[in-house]
Amino acid sequence: MKDNGMAAERQRPGAAQPGERIAKRIARAGLCSRRDAERLIAAGRVALGGAIVRSPATNVDDPSLITVDGAPLPAPAPARLWRYHKPPGLITSHRDPQGRPTVFEKVTTQLGYVVSVGRLDFNSEGLLLLTNDGKLARELEHPSRGWRRRYRVRVRGTPEESALATLGQGITVEGVRYGPIEAHLDRQNRQNAWLTIALAEGRYREIRIVLAHLGLSVNRLIRTAYGPFQLGGLGRGEIAEIPPRVLREQLGSKRGSVRADRRR
Repeated sequence: MKDNGMAAERQRPGAAQPGERIAKRIARAGLCSRRDAERLIAAGRVALGGAIVRSPATNVDDPSLITVDGAPLPAPAPARLWRYHKPPGLITSHRDPQGRPTVFEKVTTQLGYVVSVGRLDFNSEGLLLLTNDGKLARELEHPSRGWRRRYRVRVRGTPEESALATLGQGITVEGVRYGPIEAHLDRQNRQNAWLTIALAEGRYREIRIVLAHLGLSVNRLIRTAYGPFQLGGLGRGEIAEIPPRVLREQLGSKRGSVRADRRR
């Protein structure tokens, strides 16, 4: 295989850069993640027009020229979206340095290479959306959609409804500002209480951090909805594809999707 600098010539400083980055294009074909595509490139396993590619920043406007280990790159599959009931005890990552089991180890044999729309932390469970299209994932995550995430949360302690109500104005915890959170007490048992929580922002461990600030320790967290998509009766570990027609409807009208979600 040649290494004649063709790719480098295409990337000369000041030149217009048509197409998209080759690592991104490989990921879109469903072979692997963008990070793994960069590793393939670094190992000299990717070529463009017969020339070995040395940089993951190389742009390509004709994907038919790409080969990986000598094989042509497959065409991207149509965008698909699945509901997955994530059990607790899985990390939402393709790899974990600590060796913990991951969501993607569980679903790859059924779905092929997919990415998640947002995340659920290791101990959380419930609805996790999965897609074979990274662009779609970013679109569904974007704050402009205004889609709310809904949760059932069990806490140790006795929540004060007046304190829960203050979360609707947003709250600052240790210098971090969290947006408005709807929190309602469903029932109080002897030591635990169940809450229903809805938020639009969804920062890392937001619910656990905010409730800990109120003196409540989360011991179970279940996401029941992500925008218009519901966990419903999906059992732990089960996967169900969202029909393409439903996906098109939700993507076609942001404003209508948000209104439908907020009525729930």
